[in-house]
Amino acid sequence: MKVLITGATGLVGQELVAQCHAKGYGVNFLTTSKKKLVSDPNYQGFYWDPKIGEIDVNCLKNVTVIINLAGASISKRWTASYKKEVLDSRIDTLNTLYTALSEFSDHKVTSLVSASAIGIYPNSLDNYYEEDELGVDDSFLGDVVAAWENKANEFKSFGLKVAKVRIGLVMSAKGGALPEIAKPIKYYAGAAFGSGEQWQSWIHISDLARMFLFIAENDLKGVFNGVSPNPVTNNRLVKEIAKILEKPLFLPNIPKFVMEIVLGEMSYILFASQRVSSKKIEKEGFGFEHQNICNALENIYEKSGMCSIPGDNISNEFAP
Repeated sequence: MKVLITGATGLVGQELVAQCHAKGYGVNFLTTSKKKLVSDPNYQGFYWDPKIGEIDVNCLKNVTVIINLAGASISKRWTASYKKEVLDSRIDTLNTLYTALSEFSDHKVTSLVSASAIGIYPNSLDNYYEEDELGVDDSFLGDVVAAWENKANEFKSFGLKVAKVRIGLVMSAKGGALPEIAKPIKYYAGAAFGSGEQWQSWIHISDLARMFLFIAENDLKGVFNGVSPNPVTNNRLVKEIAKILEKPLFLPNIPKFVMEIVLGEMSYILFASQRVSSKKIEKEGFGFEHQNICNALENIYEKSGMCSIPGDNISNEFAP
């Protein structure tokens, strides 16, 4: 199998490339930086600029699967101009890939596996979301993800199998949300947000990359939730990180209005609650290596013997 990856130099992309190479898969990748172009037998870089629709169509040569991870980070202040960049980066990426497939008439691509996000699900403390949920969150994120998935579905016109992976909170020491959550805890300033009862559907970065490859290898199509079997509340997440780091928590939860002052509209992501199911991908035969938050954190921080809470080794402990 030969894979074309967008966003290959990002957090998830780097893990995905490493797993592809471990399995002997060739990787082509697209980059907007000519300085990052590499030309190795199993790791070939190609230049593109989705903002203007420019792409080297040779990136598709001998490729059977496209894995799309590209998109501007949502972890910046949501000014009007930046919100446009978040949406445009996702739509422009897929439009540019679509054009490349149209121009490279003898390509061998059979499937597209595109990143998506659980932010599409309505904010709720009570609901347990599976992939057939039709509701869309009434927020900027809900709108972005809905547009993102609709654009990915257009690739069905090429006869491709299209899969969307709705990614939750990615757990990694190398970047993303975890180091930002852990930082104040390390300096004795950690605290949960709001009530702390909002659900955080998370996934270990290794499991997420494995899931993308599993979907590609098995020619799956449709929507799959990229989350572990055991979502946790924000209170529990913060406590587990503090336990792994062996730091106390003594500050009260941080009120919503404080974070709205600090972060503006972007603070929404700290308080939104989505309890999301992983049952669909598990029924396809995918097995998680990191099912529980404490075990996942032990792996990430290379510690052991810290998981003592009853139920930490039970799958779906928080599922109805």
